[in-house]
This record gives sequence, C-alpha cells and structure tokens, in this order.
Amino acid sequence: MKIIRATTVPQSLDTFCRGLLKILNEKYEVVALSSPGEEMKAIAEREGVRTIAIPMERHISPWKDLVALCRLIKVFSEEQPSMVHSMTPKAGLLCMVAARITHVPVRIHTFTGLVFPTAKGFKRRLLMLTDKITCRCATHVIPEGEGVKKDLLDYGITTKPLRVLGFGNVMGVDMAFYSRRPEVMEKARLLRDEHCFTFLFVGRIVRDKGINELCEAFDKLSHEDKNVRLLLIGPREDGLDPVSKESFNIMESNPSVTYVGPKFGDDLLAYYASSDCFVFPSYREGFPNTVLEAGAMGLPSIVTDINGSREIIVENENGYIIPPQDSDALLAAMRRIMSDRRRRSYMASHARNMIGCRFEQGFVRQCLYDFYDIVMPTSS
Repeated sequence: MKIIRATTVPQSLDTFCRGLLKILNEKYEVVALSSPGEEMKAIAEREGVRTIAIPMERHISPWKDLVALCRLIKVFSEEQPSMVHSMTPKAGLLCMVAARITHVPVRIHTFTGLVFPTAKGFKRRLLMLTDKITCRCATHVIPEGEGVKKDLLDYGITTKPLRVLGFGNVMGVDMAFYSRRPEVMEKARLLRDEHCFTFLFVGRIVRDKGINELCEAFDKLSHEDKNVRLLLIGPREDGLDPVSKESFNIMESNPSVTYVGPKFGDDLLAYYASSDCFVFPSYREGFPNTVLEAGAMGLPSIVTDINGSREIIVENENGYIIPPQDSDALLAAMRRIMSDRRRRSYMASHARNMIGCRFEQGFVRQCLYDFYDIVMPTSS
C-alpha cells in the first residue's frame, strides 16, 4: 500500500516528518511530495523514500494554484496511492481536492494551526472557505490539538468527527536530543551571562509571533533593570508579516537585545540551556514546537492564551499564561518570573518531566501508526 505525505514547502516536510517517513517506509511504500527545493534531495537520502516535486505557492495565487492542482491530479492518477496525508494549508487544499477527484480511498489532512481566526474581512471569509473545502474533500481530519479542534467545530468549518491523536502535536519531542548533554552544556557555558537574567525567544521574527509586544515590554523592563537581556533567535520575514518600526528600532538600539538569527542543532540547544526563561507571545499557533523544546530543556515559559500553548503550559507549574497582544501583561509576567526565584526554580524543575510525559516522540508517533492501521484499507 502506498502513502503520499505532502506539505506546501519542503522545509515543512523536512521538519514535521524527519525520521517518520523512514519508519513508515518499512511497512508502506512512502512518497514525499512538496514544492521543489534542496531539502527534497536530503529527505530522499535520509528517509530512503521517493520524492515528487510540484511547485505550490504558500499564498493565494489563482493561476499557479490551478496549475498545481492539475499536476497533482495527474500525479495521483499515475501513482494510485491508498492514502494521501497532507499538512499545511495550501497543500491541504490542493491535495485533498486532487485526491478526491482521483478517488484516493483515504484522504487525511492535519491542521497544525488555523490562520482565519486572526484574519479580517474578505481574507477571513476566503480562508474559512478554503478550510471548509479541505475538510469536505478529506475523509479524515486531524486537528493538532484540542484548541484547533474546538475552533474547527465552533466556526462551522466541518461537522465531521475530529480526533486529536494522543495529547496533540504532530512531531513529538526527541527527549534524548533535547537534553542538557555535555556537548550542549559546553557550548552553553560560552553563551551564559551569570550576571544577567536571560529571556529567550525562538521563532520567526514577525508580527504574528508577538514580537512587537515582546520588544515593547522588554524595552521597559531593561530600563528598570540593567541586569537583564533578551535573545531573539529565528529568521526575519520582513516581506510577509513585518514587525513595527518601533520594534526594529528597539532590536537595533537597545544593547540588552540581541538578534541572533536562525540556529539549529546543538547550537540552538545551547541557547536554551544558557537562558532562564522562554517567552513566546504568539497571536496564533497550532502546537508550537519551540515551547515543547524549551520545556524539554528545562525552561519555564511565558506564553499567550492561544491554541497549543495553553495545552503545553500549566499555570504556575511550568510557566505563566497571559492574554495575547497585551504588552502590559507580558511585562508583568516577566517581572514576576524574575523576582520569584522559588517559583521559577519549581517550574524549571517540573518543565522537562511535563513534556516527556505527554509529548515524547515515540508516543506521539505510535499514536499516528495506530491511526493509520485503523483507517488504511485492507487491500489496495
């Protein structure tokens, strides 16, 4: 039996399915499908699977979307898979429509997050329509977490039965990798500033991640206390969702703010290990992996009360939860975690175990394997 796993861009496929495709390929014939990119070759070599590259635009592009849909219909007709499983919005829309047209028996889409709740006007209505089409064409819809599930039902996106696998999340956390290994701690020692309380953000440097509120709150905090610093790790996407000019000015002029850029592997883990608190004031998420990673590395977190984040953080147990888009609440939480050493130590000591109990990678993947066994046809 053949499974096609699809995402819009290969970076997502490389991230979400790292190591997963290789294991699935032991039982099924697995094909990875996404837009062209260097990652496709790396995926094929690492996972031992065949890849198919079809250009797909992340944003609305009617002509290019139609061309991509026609190509997907042709591929699915030729491949005749037993299952197409898509992730990310555009791949979900195009692949589910193409899979239904070509009568693929099992059509699964995983919602890793919803865009429409924070959109407005015509864009919001259009996004809701595309999600409804995706759900209508899918035979099974998997919300990444309970918050995503609730939104899909509350906004009337679908009336189909929805099932969150395990406690949620699609990747799981490799607890052996995300740990304070000696080689990580050696790198962390060079980054650590014992005289400063270090806040860390990891994610895209864009408005939707709450960077404006974070910069505003931290700028005030750093004028109150000179022994504090903020590290920002991740790519800047100025053309997609730029942060405000005020935030850029703070990032460039405040000596206590350091923009590090993207980091990976042990280099990234070293920043987690050298910090005191993870802060993630995002406006919307499906299930934020960086919050999971920070917890696995033993960091308490300050997160916003949004899907995913509220399912990872338990108030006063492994972090604090604040309202989204509220710089005053963020500032208060940052002050609180700095001043309450006893509570901070308690939350840090519980953070890793709380992640391991619910989101360990082997458990998360086993939930998916069991689901596949249930929904796959008995013969192809």
